Amino acid sequence: MSKICILGNSVAAPRTEKEAPLAGWGQYLGEFLGEGHEVRNYARDAMTLRSYFGKRFTTLLNLLSPGDLVLIAFGHDEQRVNQLNRYHAPREYQEYLRLYVEAIKSAGAVPVLVTPAARCSFDEAGNVVDTHGGYTELTREAAAETGAALLDMAAFTTSMLTELGSTRARRMYRWLDPGEHPNHPDGIIDARHFGELGAREVARRTAAALREIPGLPGDLVDQLLLTPGESPEPLTEFSVSHPEAALDILPTLPDRPVFTSPDPGQFVGAQREFAGKAPAGTDYVLFYEEGRYLGGTAVSASGTWQWRRVAVWPDGPHRVEALAVTGNAVSRRSELEFEVIERLAAPRIVSPEPDAWTGSRPGFSGRASLGTSKVMVLEQGRVIAEAPVKRDGTWQVTHAHDWRPGTHTVEFVAVFGAVRSASASRTLRVRGIPEDSWLHTSLESRETCSGACEHYPAMPTW
Repeated sequence: MSKICILGNSVAAPRTEKEAPLAGWGQYLGEFLGEGHEVRNYARDAMTLRSYFGKRFTTLLNLLSPGDLVLIAFGHDEQRVNQLNRYHAPREYQEYLRLYVEAIKSAGAVPVLVTPAARCSFDEAGNVVDTHGGYTELTREAAAETGAALLDMAAFTTSMLTELGSTRARRMYRWLDPGEHPNHPDGIIDARHFGELGAREVARRTAAALREIPGLPGDLVDQLLLTPGESPEPLTEFSVSHPEAALDILPTLPDRPVFTSPDPGQFVGAQREFAGKAPAGTDYVLFYEEGRYLGGTAVSASGTWQWRRVAVWPDGPHRVEALAVTGNAVSRRSELEFEVIERLAAPRIVSPEPDAWTGSRPGFSGRASLGTSKVMVLEQGRVIAEAPVKRDGTWQVTHAHDWRPGTHTVEFVAVFGAVRSASASRTLRVRGIPEDSWLHTSLESRETCSGACEHYPAMPTW
């Protein structure tokens, strides 16, 4: 029996009944295979190429047999430059993919690189938004460079969302209004992970894509099992009859809904979630901007609600109005003003000055544009430090390790959530003891000591 092994993160990972309706596409792939082929799903939450490469990967290599298929499905988290433990620079990302491919081929198995699945995000014109920041294309390039097969999940999930449109696409994800599922009585907004319906459809399309890859067994996928499922119904928020008419009804409900998040005047990302409370017994909350209906959400039994637009917010200031509906009665309106940040200016570097000499523990400081939450420090594209931005726009950080003497170029990127700026760079010169200096070589018989060591002589702290 041949194996199809899945390496990846939470989008593919198998789920239990207690986690329903959350589902990973990998748990349904076996439903579409022919006899004599089995799926082994090794995808797990919070995995990146870097974190998986180690004990988990070597364990897999020891289980492989010649002819097995290995789907390598990453690219969701590696793009997050604002997260030290997850970000992979483009070169690092492709280097890891190359190492995976080489190791799997050496075991006699067949590597397949999988581009990341699309998230449920549309622009105001109804087009699916690519939220992976170029990592889809990096995966395609790696497949071409290594000769590995490519399964373009980004392409066929984007097609799936385009076919459904923004009024129905949300039903493929774990994105629920209050009361829709017993495991989430207050609702949940998750535009990344699939629900059971979406995971099964993505698995079906994955199987169909496998049939098109040259060289794979002809009986790998059972063609008779690839019949498309039923298309989901439009979401309630898009089937409300004449929602703008509610603005003209005389308010009769005594209380209106309130926003609890975000705070008034706050900077937010283009896909920000909103939360609040509504009077007991409220059926629905409707949202408007400049008299235009944006969508709505049901209210939980506890009187809470949460809502996010399927379409991303345009950059700049916004004012949203909300009103509660119970039967044919409406409430007065509540307002919330906020500003969406879609672009950031590169940070300004104050210290060190260009080509300045520094000690072996260089410190960096500067200023950032309004809305920046932190500045990431990178060397050769890899994140090495982060600096929170203060209210006055200043930032500073001292690197935690000694730097070797010489000339080094460092990059700085301003971030706010998933928004990142272009990089600014600074070249500095580190003054220290050269590696071939007698001060080093005279102590080669011992392990390296630090400046705080009690032995003598210890290396000075420069």
